[in-house]
Amino acid sequence: MNIHKILVVSPMHKEIQTVLEEKGLGKAFRYLPEEETGSADLEWADAFLAFNTKNDYDYSKVKWVHSLGAGVDRFLFQKDWDEDVLLTRTICSFGQRIGEYCLSYILKDIQYHNEFQSFQAAQKWQPMTPAMLREQKVLIYGTGEIGQKAAEILSSFDVKVYGVSLSGRQKDFFEEVFPVENHFSRLNEMDYLINTLPLTKKTEGLFDASIFEKLDAAGFINVGRGASLKESALLDALKNNHLRFAVLDVFSEEPLSKDSPLWEHPRISLTPHISAVTTAEEAVDCFVETLKNVEQEKPLKNKVDISKGF
Repeated sequence: MNIHKILVVSPMHKEIQTVLEEKGLGKAFRYLPEEETGSADLEWADAFLAFNTKNDYDYSKVKWVHSLGAGVDRFLFQKDWDEDVLLTRTICSFGQRIGEYCLSYILKDIQYHNEFQSFQAAQKWQPMTPAMLREQKVLIYGTGEIGQKAAEILSSFDVKVYGVSLSGRQKDFFEEVFPVENHFSRLNEMDYLINTLPLTKKTEGLFDASIFEKLDAAGFINVGRGASLKESALLDALKNNHLRFAVLDVFSEEPLSKDSPLWEHPRISLTPHISAVTTAEEAVDCFVETLKNVEQEKPLKNKVDISKGF
């Protein structure tokens, strides 16, 4: 595939331009914020690089679309895709970042950070014995690059890590991997659930009462997609102590609306979609490698399976 003209649409298009210009690729580029991007720009381009676009574009005008993030639901979810257009995604340090993010909240929980902070504020001397990582069981939904890296990080501290995937195929760093449809019997054993799944028709609204009501005061961390979670079911699970706490980094609506009840819930921690930030340098490195492989018709490890949605 020959790629000559490349359109970059991203909130960080200026940072990407600075890094890309140092690469000397010999291609024609247009760097635009989304509000200045029109159909004429796609008609000009051979390739379209974008992150978190809000508008729907006619991607059939280009040969190749490359997501500057790991997720591609913005391009595929509930949409038709021209099979003649190549779709790839960014693979970089997402798994490492997400693994460390999840580890930090698990440690915060078993080391009683919140409790000791409240004791300090009350000038109360009350010892509590922290739990240990080797005593914890974690269930990670999604066993791809991100989920497997998170499992590697957690298992390196002797956490017992289990996985859930559509196939149930066994993977390294997991004690056992279950298919989605028959993992329910093990839920009451788990101390923490972590969602890393992409958003597809099969994962939309997956985390609902059918999962939460089987938990025994577990912690829930969502670093996958907000639309995989039914927020009303989450709130009910917290109220009924099926969940002790929740950490949410992704939401169906971003930024989260100011009238959302999630903001002020005492057992919910919110972060603004930062568990796996794409830096301009990492985004460019992945794109440049993919560009070379595309032009040389080499295998693409980051090619998206349109039928699966990831």
